[in-house]
Amino acid sequence: MQRATAPSRSRFREFFAIALRYWRGEARWRAWGLTAAVLTFVAAQTAAAYAMNTWNRWFFDALDKRDAAAVWATVTWLPFLVAASTLCISALVVSRMLLQVRWREHLTHTLAGWWIADQRYYRLGFLSKIKSAPEYRIAEDVRLAIEPLVEMAIGLISAFVTAATFAAVLWQVAGSAQFTIGGTTFVIPFYMALAAMIYAAVASLGAYATGHPLVRRVAHKNEMEAQFRAEMTRLRENAESIALIRGDADELAAVGKSYGRVVRSWLRIVRQQGLIALVLNTNGALFPVVPLLLITPKYLSGEVTLGAVMQVVAAFSAVQAALIWFVDNFVRLAEWFASVTRVDELVEELQGLDIGLLMEGETQIKMEDGEGDSIRIDNLSVAHTNGRIVIADATVAIGPGEKVLVTGESGSGKSTLIRALAGLWPWGAGSITVPRGRSIAFLPQRPYMPKGTLRSVLLYPATEEKVEDETIRAALERVGLQHLAPRVGATDDWDRILSGGERQRIAFARLLIQKPDIIVMDEATSALDEDSQNALMKMFEDELAYATIISVGHRPGLEDFHDRKILLERRPAGAHLTSRRIGKSLWRLFRTRDAANEDGEPAR
Repeated sequence: MQRATAPSRSRFREFFAIALRYWRGEARWRAWGLTAAVLTFVAAQTAAAYAMNTWNRWFFDALDKRDAAAVWATVTWLPFLVAASTLCISALVVSRMLLQVRWREHLTHTLAGWWIADQRYYRLGFLSKIKSAPEYRIAEDVRLAIEPLVEMAIGLISAFVTAATFAAVLWQVAGSAQFTIGGTTFVIPFYMALAAMIYAAVASLGAYATGHPLVRRVAHKNEMEAQFRAEMTRLRENAESIALIRGDADELAAVGKSYGRVVRSWLRIVRQQGLIALVLNTNGALFPVVPLLLITPKYLSGEVTLGAVMQVVAAFSAVQAALIWFVDNFVRLAEWFASVTRVDELVEELQGLDIGLLMEGETQIKMEDGEGDSIRIDNLSVAHTNGRIVIADATVAIGPGEKVLVTGESGSGKSTLIRALAGLWPWGAGSITVPRGRSIAFLPQRPYMPKGTLRSVLLYPATEEKVEDETIRAALERVGLQHLAPRVGATDDWDRILSGGERQRIAFARLLIQKPDIIVMDEATSALDEDSQNALMKMFEDELAYATIISVGHRPGLEDFHDRKILLERRPAGAHLTSRRIGKSLWRLFRTRDAANEDGEPAR
């Protein structure tokens, strides 16, 4: 099933469409307050810089006149100006960092909430075209998209205010330039400000011409870095399987090949950075010289004082630095836009997922709450995301307390059927009706072990529920984990230290504690030996006899713990579902008799 996507997309516009919601959402008053604080301190910082510029002129004029009294009178103002400037800069830093933290918090909550809600994090794994982990884009690329953006926005606003302020200083102090050619006198008003603007324009054009390809190359570099991290993560997650089959050499080659792409992308950036460095270093060499050359004729003619020269040079430098903001920040802009692109790619994937489900709503599997006691599957067709039918026109009813085993050859759709029952797989048609108000537990082949205490692991996801320690210890003992009973309150990395079989036993212990009405299992005993499997499955004849069971499994011994068997037979148009009752085997009758004799009761 193909999702509809927009024919073209502006990464810049789409990113700001979601990022700027911070100023319109629930936290808008905080957002506007922080924005006002930042703008206020930007203005205050510019005022402090103007005051220092004026002080600079006073000081050098006093030096030029060799007026000691005026020099010391000017110096007495310096501590006050330095203190005011320091306070303004410090306040701007604090308000800027607060805005960065709060804006990132808002965008992170928006994207993380969107990604996690309605199992999108699961469904996106089947549909996403992006290869790198969405969690990295939320955790890292959001930071790299927000923090530099705030700094560059403040820098741009400050540059505009500084340029306007000190352009006025240049106009007022340097005045106009006059020169005569062929008996004709030409006058250039505010020539220093005009020269600063022309100089900045030339420098900016040079930076753009050499730096424009950097945007694409930085984005490619970031993608290669993300793929390299994903390759290393895949190696770590499959470490045991790779070690057992001695796949070290192949994995080393794959990692080396992936890192080779990172190196090549970096080398392209290095070459481009070299060209940009030529422009920046040329600008750095000319930066202090140009204003001196332009004001020297006026100083030699006596039109301006030494203090005025120093003020003009400082003001020219301020205007020029403000106007070449683009030059100084081109590399940061490229890095920032690359992160913006990665964030918007995730947004695009989430939007595409939602739009696809809306467009397919008429043919989507419908999950409904029913008033009866049975689980009903009506005319269910389950499809892959590419539209291929996996299960075709399945209809079955599962009564309360019934134990149903789902079997079939590999690829017939057993696990996909379980996902559909869990509401994780919407692709297909038909309906699944579950009795209203009944609690459901799902046992996957590899149960999830959250970080925290063993108690929280056993109570997950209802970790705050009040359960007596004796109940938890009894559950652990029942599933053969009595050695863990003393560690109920201990915190550890349980997913790492527990074996596959112990994790599956933990999942059964959860059933004893939480006592769900409906239990859906997918190869939930695959890591256990047959005796351990039988001991745990017997729970469905004793403690959990009331529960409705739907389980996927291959072992023949599982049939002894079920009343009915659903077989999925692969066919070209989709697997066909058949159902039959399971009679009690002689082995099961003898086992029941032996268990009763062990309890001191005659077998019935």
